[in-house]
Amino acid sequence: MDLRIVTEQIIRHEGFRNKPYKCTANKLTIGYGRNIEDNGITKTEASVLLQNDILQCQKQLRKIFDNYDSYPEVIQHVLTDMIYNLGLTRFKNFKKMIKAVKLKDYNRMIKEMKDSSWYNQVQNRANNLIKIIELFNNH
Repeated sequence: MDLRIVTEQIIRHEGFRNKPYKCTANKLTIGYGRNIEDNGITKTEASVLLQNDILQCQKQLRKIFDNYDSYPEVIQHVLTDMIYNLGLTRFKNFKKMIKAVKLKDYNRMIKEMKDSSWYNQVQNRANNLIKIIELFNNH
């Protein structure tokens, strides 16, 4: 069987939707009619989505930080993790932390991370990220 032909046929019949919706069978569906309610996604598919999301996060960070690529990789990793977790809008509310990063004042960055409701909501994650910065700072 020619997969290209059946793929084009299904695309033509299903159409594409980038956000979840209920199909005619009332199942949560996305993309080209993918029934995620019953089928979910594989770990491989989740990894592809994650890599795409990480690239999108880095693109957003480059708009916030003019010299993002010049920051130490450790700091880039922490910022990427944070914006992934928070989303762009909530991340932008960390104005004092963003300013500290721009000044490369990583101790201040840690203080501003701790001084947030996010810190209390995701304490283990936040503490892990802070430890990463502290290890970098003490090197």
